[in-house]
Amino acid sequence: MFSVTVRDHIMIAHSFRGEVFGPAQRLHGATFVVDATFRRPDLDADGIVVDIGRATDELRAVLGDLTYRNLDEEPDFAGVNTTTEVLARTIADRLADRARAGALGDGARALTGITVTLHESHVAWASYERPL
Repeated sequence: MFSVTVRDHIMIAHSFRGEVFGPAQRLHGATFVVDATFRRPDLDADGIVVDIGRATDELRAVLGDLTYRNLDEEPDFAGVNTTTEVLARTIADRLADRARAGALGDGARALTGITVTLHESHVAWASYERPL
């Protein structure tokens, strides 16, 4: 299996519901380094998994809909704890939608999976892996 990973970051504000979250129940900010990994079993005719420039642009566009926002106020997240895991799934699903729509180019239609990893710090991160 071949893979290509591109990286960007987001800065968000949010709060959590539930005693398990302790002080994070209050509104707080978070900065995540975001890795998006695109997979396929074979390279395309040009010898690549996906166009890195297009993958970078699409990740940036998806993150642009989230960054510098209070996620508690976003309708897409109404009633949802926007944990690192939930955000990883949301970003992966939005990238998958863009890939299926052709935003990553025709060669990307052979992608078989995407994994999104959100790094909360240098010692903690969460990922969501999905098929295409």
